[in-house]
Amino acid sequence: MTSADNGNQNSSLREGHRVSYSNGSGCGNETASEKPMMRRFMIESVKYWINEYHIDGFRFDLMGCHDIETMNAIRKAVDEIDPTIFIYGEGWSAGQCALPTEQLATKANIPHLPRIAAFSDELRDALRGPFSDDTKGAFLAGIPGEEESIKFGIAGCIEHPQVDMSKVNYSKQAWATEPTQMISYVSCHDDMCLVDRLKTSIPGISMDELIRLDLLAQTAVFTSQGVPFMLCGEEMLRDKKGVHNSFESPDSVNHLDWDNLKRYPQVFKYYKDLIKLRKDHPAFRLGSADLVRKHLEFLGVANNSSPVGEAGKGSALVAFHLKDHAGGDAWNDIIVVLNANRDARQVDIPEGQWTVVCCDGVINAEGLGTLPGGTVNVDPQSALILHK
Repeated sequence: MTSADNGNQNSSLREGHRVSYSNGSGCGNETASEKPMMRRFMIESVKYWINEYHIDGFRFDLMGCHDIETMNAIRKAVDEIDPTIFIYGEGWSAGQCALPTEQLATKANIPHLPRIAAFSDELRDALRGPFSDDTKGAFLAGIPGEEESIKFGIAGCIEHPQVDMSKVNYSKQAWATEPTQMISYVSCHDDMCLVDRLKTSIPGISMDELIRLDLLAQTAVFTSQGVPFMLCGEEMLRDKKGVHNSFESPDSVNHLDWDNLKRYPQVFKYYKDLIKLRKDHPAFRLGSADLVRKHLEFLGVANNSSPVGEAGKGSALVAFHLKDHAGGDAWNDIIVVLNANRDARQVDIPEGQWTVVCCDGVINAEGLGTLPGGTVNVDPQSALILHK
């Protein structure tokens, strides 16, 4: 810059022109990932953490602030070291970014980010209620209207012929090309944890009801075709004293209450058994959009489910069928029913001899009993899983 240039710049500042940082992060600024040296810094940092610290997965906070080209360059560099390393992030920013939206690694642009995943706020908020209002419930509160969003999440946020995208809460078109690009979850660190959200959105909730809905929520997460994610401590009913974002809170808010393992052993056992059920059965993790569309069939519960003992249209209930040894599974057919209503519901399933492996808050892969098919009862605020 010449002295004349410097003089002109100072003159501009004196005339009231101000320079400000772009604030896509919502924290006062953002990094310019598209710049060659910033891009190199990000790539070299990731490679260093892999080579020196053996990190086997990376989560990008506010990934929507970074550009697509840089994220793909990171994926390529990681693949040259170890292609099994997982990369995912928040598919949004916290403010207006400097780059055009079409260049950013947002959820909507995941089709341009092969083998990179993003969180699904569709499933999260369909289960518990909107991010914008902690007091408002959704599916878990027995409120109808979120069934298509739940189905979208169960399918892994891919295009599926039985999901009506016009009724999905945030996305009106599928954004994942493969189910492995979708992170399935119900709570995370920078928001109310699941227990606090249930207490806030369902005033006066009893501990029994809270546990039932907690287990139901995680059943939706771990039987979805996406990549399941759970917040540390959820398996022991962690709470954060109602704090929405606890990064500045003391240990009295953020600690894990290990005594909860003794108070609620059934919760830890259900989580453990649910994780094992998913790991043991590839039908729940097909990994391919084509396989999901081939083997995952939603049952028409909107028309044939009703409260036990009364006629009428059901709500806050989703059921699906994984058929024909999906993914090479040893089980030929699997049916999952998620009932968030405070009363039992009746659902029609195909005829046959079905083995019940999950019912009323208990999982046992060896079997809890058998059902002949046809019309079956589903207990309140719980999941029913059967196979044959």
